[in-house]
Amino acid sequence: MLNTAHQIKRGVSFYSYQEEYFLRKMSLEDCVREAASIGAFGVEIIPEQSMTGYPNPGDSFYRTWDAWMEKYGTTTVATDLFLDTKRYPGRVMTLDEMTESVRKDLDIAKRLGAKYVRAIINTPPEVMEACAPYAEKLGLKLLLEVHAPFHYEHPWIIRHLEVMHRLESPALGFMPDMGTFVERFPRVMSDRALRDGARPHFVELAVETYNNHGDVHGLMDTFNYMGANPVEQGIARLSTFLTWNDPRVMLEHMPLIHHIQAKFYEMTDEGVEYSIPYDKIITVLIEGGYSGHLSSEYEGNRHIQDIFEVDSVEQVRRQHRMFERLLGEEPTSDAAAAVGVSGAGGSNVR
Repeated sequence: MLNTAHQIKRGVSFYSYQEEYFLRKMSLEDCVREAASIGAFGVEIIPEQSMTGYPNPGDSFYRTWDAWMEKYGTTTVATDLFLDTKRYPGRVMTLDEMTESVRKDLDIAKRLGAKYVRAIINTPPEVMEACAPYAEKLGLKLLLEVHAPFHYEHPWIIRHLEVMHRLESPALGFMPDMGTFVERFPRVMSDRALRDGARPHFVELAVETYNNHGDVHGLMDTFNYMGANPVEQGIARLSTFLTWNDPRVMLEHMPLIHHIQAKFYEMTDEGVEYSIPYDKIITVLIEGGYSGHLSSEYEGNRHIQDIFEVDSVEQVRRQHRMFERLLGEEPTSDAAAAVGVSGAGGSNVR
């Protein structure tokens, strides 16, 4: 257990509950209620996923949302924007069109009471620059998600850094995704490949190459020479989308880091994330003086839904028990009863 004083807070991205939300097993209010029950009071919402009528859900939605925040003691910390650059057939959005789209998402974040807006990784630096004055005016921070396979020395991220350092705008920064710190190949992915028809020796080679920081980019050629089938070629390609970087790379950029996407694929029965070393990550965040939220982002569902009933709620609960341990917090007890958690079946406002 870490006993170092810190100001790190816990939260949940509702992306984590996408399986149950899509299947109507959880309503949007259920997501809020569940987050509060585990002491994750900073919620992160995806407007396109959660708002009927997006980008104009109407006043009734906002009134209902505000009421939930008060009822459950939660706060809207962040919103996630997507930039649909191929919205129009046969062409990519112009700079003006992309800027207008992002500004609409900034307006939504402001109305929801969020401080941070995640800019998806494909957001051009020119759009970030064009939107910075508007974000400043609204008192928001527009944060580029540093998502695998990108990293802080990637040319795309360097272009964004150039804009951030040149403008020195308080509205621009980073929202790192912890999927950039995958230390060993996710077991849910390799197991799924086996179920889908990959032969064990191909899967073992992909996993061994990744875990040993070998030449994952050469795997597709190697597999092709070995007569790989499409599933085996797929796992070779997947290994190039996973990345391992030392979490200490965040220290140099900590003044620009304001929110954390706490990606995870599998919380084990032992209470650890199988692939991502959160003990190392949280140590670095504390050292760097990070004071924002760890926002759970569960992505294991898609790799197990062919054989298991997905239980995103339990997976997120396990991650937060791990966070409590690593952050030196007292375990959340009887929180579910305190906020009236009763599983699915709350309001169906979407």
